[in-house]
Amino acid sequence: MGVLKNYGMIIKSENIFLEEDYGKPISEKLSVILRRYISKDDLANVAIRSKVSFSTIRDVIYRTNSLTKVNSKAISLLIYTAFENSIAKKLQAEGDIIFMDNILKL
Repeated sequence: MGVLKNYGMIIKSENIFLEEDYGKPISEKLSVILRRYISKDDLANVAIRSKVSFSTIRDVIYRTNSLTKVNSKAISLLIYTAFENSIAKKLQAEGDIIFMDNILKL
């Protein structure tokens, strides 16, 4: 259904979600991961790009609203954003470990 472009990539929500995923809340695991790696700014940017309201996206993430074909476009973009943010945090943590290791001379 929805095709979203993100920095030259095409993200298709139908490649992420199955037909049986629609009409019910996203999984608890996905909810936790999205909340961990998504900021309010990320939510706002995705709302603008996907034309799905901020509050609808938030409610889907917090599992108080069900996934639909329309809001799945936004959730697909957020999954991609969370993936990018998790990689950035991992790289930052690795750099921090090296820095602290040098200070502690371990």
